[in-house]
Amino acid sequence: MSIELENLHKYYNYHKSNENHVLNDISLKIDDGEFVAIIGKTGVGKSTLVHILACIDTFQFGEYKLNGLYVKKLSDRKKSLLRNKYIGIVLQEFGLIEGYTVLNNVMTPLLFSTKCLLKKKETMAVNALKKVGIEDLATCSVNKISSGQRQRTAIARAIVNSPRLLIADEPTGALDIETSKEIIQVFKSLNISGITVIIITHDLKIAKLCNRIIKISNGKIVSDTKLKQK
Repeated sequence: MSIELENLHKYYNYHKSNENHVLNDISLKIDDGEFVAIIGKTGVGKSTLVHILACIDTFQFGEYKLNGLYVKKLSDRKKSLLRNKYIGIVLQEFGLIEGYTVLNNVMTPLLFSTKCLLKKKETMAVNALKKVGIEDLATCSVNKISSGQRQRTAIARAIVNSPRLLIADEPTGALDIETSKEIIQVFKSLNISGITVIIITHDLKIAKLCNRIIKISNGKIVSDTKLKQK
C-alpha cells in the first residue's frame, strides 16, 4: 500500500497550557512495496506516527492518504475496517496472550470473523506461521518459547489476514542482536512477497538492514535516505 503524508501536524492537549506539538509538518511518501525504517531517539514522535499510519490515532492538520484514500475524511468505522483488512501491526512487547498456544495467539484476529469456519481460520494461522518459520511450534504455549519465537508469533498474528501494509514498532527492542537480524530477515522476506513494510526503531544497525531510512528528530523529518538493495 502507498502512503502519503502532507504537512501533517499532531498535538497532544491542543490549545491547553500543557500543549505538546508531537509531529511538526511531516511530509513523506512511501510507495507500494517499499521496505522502510523510521528512526529516532525515544520521545521524538515515532510511536505517535505509527498510530497515525495505522489509522488508530488522529491528527489536527495536514493530510494522510492511504492508497489514495483521505484518511481524515473516513468515519471511525471505516478506519477500523480499513485497518482490519489491510494493516498488520507488530508491537515491541509482543502483546501475546499468555497461556494461549502459538496457534491460538495467531488466530486471535480471526475470532470475531463470522465469514469463515474454524478450520479455515486454523489453516490461515498455520500458513502465517509457515511464513515466519515456526509452524512446528503451533501447539506450544507462548510461555515456553524464546523471545525470538514470541516475536515471530506476533508477526504471524499481524499477517494472518494477509495485510498489504505491515507496521512494526520497535520489533527488535527486546531481542539480542543476532535474533534481531533474524527477525529483520523475516520482515525482508515478507516485503519481497509484496507487503509494504515499515519498521520503527532507534537502532541504526537495524535500520541499515532496510532499504530506506527516514530519521525523525523533535517531531520533524531531518533526513530521508535510500540505501542500496541488499
